[in-house]
Amino acid sequence: MTSLTHADYLALRRFPALDGLRAIAAVLVVFFHYGGPDRLQGWAGVQMFFVLSGFLITTLMLREERRSGRISLKEFYLRRGFRILPVYFVVLLVTVVASALCGTFTSNGIGPALKYFLTFTNEFADASPYGQSWSLGVEQKFYLVWPLVAIALGTVVLKRRAGAAVLGMLLALVVVNFTAEHSNPGWPLHYFSILTGVLLAVALHSPRGFALLRPLTNPVAQLAVCLGFACVHLSVKPIAGFLDGINGIPGHVLVIPVYALATAVLLTALVAPGPATTVLSARPMQFVGERSYSLYLVQTIAATVIWFFWPRLAGLGQAVVVTALALALASVLYKVVEIPMINLGRRVIARGRETGVPRQGAARASTAPQRTSV
Repeated sequence: MTSLTHADYLALRRFPALDGLRAIAAVLVVFFHYGGPDRLQGWAGVQMFFVLSGFLITTLMLREERRSGRISLKEFYLRRGFRILPVYFVVLLVTVVASALCGTFTSNGIGPALKYFLTFTNEFADASPYGQSWSLGVEQKFYLVWPLVAIALGTVVLKRRAGAAVLGMLLALVVVNFTAEHSNPGWPLHYFSILTGVLLAVALHSPRGFALLRPLTNPVAQLAVCLGFACVHLSVKPIAGFLDGINGIPGHVLVIPVYALATAVLLTALVAPGPATTVLSARPMQFVGERSYSLYLVQTIAATVIWFFWPRLAGLGQAVVVTALALALASVLYKVVEIPMINLGRRVIARGRETGVPRQGAARASTAPQRTSV
């Protein structure tokens, strides 16, 4: 049983285990909202999504830069736009229309919060039927800013990008102290999670950084890491209780950096083949993982339908039934909206390339081998 080599890592076109992680994260969140066991602390699944986003987006940019010598902002924003926006606005429209027809457009909070949902400042909106979309506000700002930072640092090597990620993480830790009295305390730490994924991507892309983390890619180490992560996840609540009140900040906020770092270690182990990768890349996990974005967005619609027809359902049974219906709705959105719009985005990008117009917003990358270390 050998560890993954850096060349093998760079040759990987996809990370199959990450579909399984998306599936687990999405189901954890739905369970948390609709009666799942408190011990699972499913809210942490959002932090897993954040780390995954930072890792995958940065890895894609680094590989584009390695392949072509530049990063295309135009193509990046087109890919993200066609991937994220269509389903987001379809579910928002359904929620708004349903609320208006039921006469609850204002009373359920969707009306007052609409300005936040339309400007992707979701994390600052009050409670509403689309409140689960708060994480999209955080991610959209990351999608907007990080590529610009990566390009600005593109001529000054990977270690500067790693330094920018670390600086951002430290800044999040500092700024969180000023949000204790905010209605959404600790919101800067969500960027700590995303930047943890960014830092991991930069480290694994670098030969020196990969060499430091390579022991974790051994199949035996993979099992140990997965077991360790499970222990960390099941300890989220007691860890949060231990940290609660430091500098007046709730414990569930302070546990976020711990969970983000544990997720980064888990991702490192799962980029390589191994028994856990095999399980997480199985067809059922892939099926749910591919639909995890829509599943996350439609959970409130599914729960509302269940409450209407089965108002007494509660606890674990409610969590299972809501998840099942949400997955069915997500499958429809995946086939009718997600896939067609992703394919449309690809065609738009392909046509742009065929015109021969230089890619806008692109920056040349440094090719000096001595400057690729973390």
